[in-house]
Amino acid sequence: MNNIWIVTSREYSSRVKKKSFILMTLLAPLLIAAFYGAIIWMSINDNVGSSTKNIVVVDPVNVFTGKLKNPDKINFILKPTFNIKELVQDESIDGFIEIPQRYKLADEFQLKYQSMKSLSVSDNDKIKDAFGSILREEKLKSLGITQAAIDSLRVNVSISEFKIDDEGNSKSSNLGINTALGMGLAVMIYFFIFLYGVQVMRGVIEEKTNRIVELIVSTVKPFQLMMGKVIGIAAVGLTQLGIWMILTSILMTIISVVFGLNVADAPQVSEMASNPALKNMDNNVAQALTSFYNLPLLKIFGTFVFYFIGGYLLYGALFAAIGSAVDSETDTQQFMMPITLPLVFSFVISFSVVVNDPNGVLATWLSIIPFSSPIVMMVRTPFEPELWQVITSMLVLLATIIGIIWLAGKIYRTGILMYGKKPTYKELAKWLFYKN
Repeated sequence: MNNIWIVTSREYSSRVKKKSFILMTLLAPLLIAAFYGAIIWMSINDNVGSSTKNIVVVDPVNVFTGKLKNPDKINFILKPTFNIKELVQDESIDGFIEIPQRYKLADEFQLKYQSMKSLSVSDNDKIKDAFGSILREEKLKSLGITQAAIDSLRVNVSISEFKIDDEGNSKSSNLGINTALGMGLAVMIYFFIFLYGVQVMRGVIEEKTNRIVELIVSTVKPFQLMMGKVIGIAAVGLTQLGIWMILTSILMTIISVVFGLNVADAPQVSEMASNPALKNMDNNVAQALTSFYNLPLLKIFGTFVFYFIGGYLLYGALFAAIGSAVDSETDTQQFMMPITLPLVFSFVISFSVVVNDPNGVLATWLSIIPFSSPIVMMVRTPFEPELWQVITSMLVLLATIIGIIWLAGKIYRTGILMYGKKPTYKELAKWLFYKN
């Protein structure tokens, strides 16, 4: 254990002191916060970067005269005549629309838009909606139906979900919150395993090619060296992740407060308050927050830490074994596929099948199989799977970690001193049975 601790501390200190580690640790939260702030700013100023377009409408049948309303960032100018020559000469006009001269309400309506620049998708939708709303009202009038009568037929159905515990207590629950939380935690584990597992493999290859490992194994057993590297890099990842979470939370909170103050002073607030759909937004947000805090957050966090470390140890040992078996990173391709395939499969299936049915048979089995459980179980955890499933999954994962580390150690102790030959799967199988 003393030798493992020495290797672990060496791996940890050597990587934490690197300028690249310090730079990425501080830069990543700033990038996330900047991305978060940009989304908020563009959401508040949804018309940022766009200018008002002046569009001439030639309406010879007077169907839209006095009825056409200007959409946001579009100004309709009704004229009896207009042609391409006038469009070219008048720089203030962006385009013109011609209404068919013999148009009747029963005919199919097709606009002809002419401009020197292409029409954007948003402007195209705005123009269609502006003309479509008038035609809809005209057709309703011809049938003796009012828009108010149609609006009265619309029914909004909402579901308020509540979770009942074993004692019969009811707590607010939210499908969106549970899904987002589970998927977010699964993504973190997925990228952590890939990012730091590959670092373990590269570190082993580097020491092997530099022949440093020949000096190290004279005093440290290969298995101790492998475990020290795996645990040391895991500690680096946990440190970086912890710093990221703290700094990101602080920066995102500051940005939210700043934009909250700006929103309060904005003139659009009065319009938002008079909009019934937006009035309910605060209630929905409050309900979502209540549902979030009603979740067993300590249980979810504890489960996350277990699968975060367990998944890394499982795959990290395999990555270390691959690194010891080859002489260069280009030779790892033939061994990477069988290892990464279960990880990628569990990631894809979690976002397609497990999310839609977190308590189904497939989701249950995938959360017990150790090669997929670190990701699948995290997607299921906010939905509170049965306790026996969680315990079974953890025990199976622990047993598999012990077995994988033992097998990886067998490959590592032989491959770490093997040079100049590309191993095959048959040779790796032989290494497992070498006694010395």
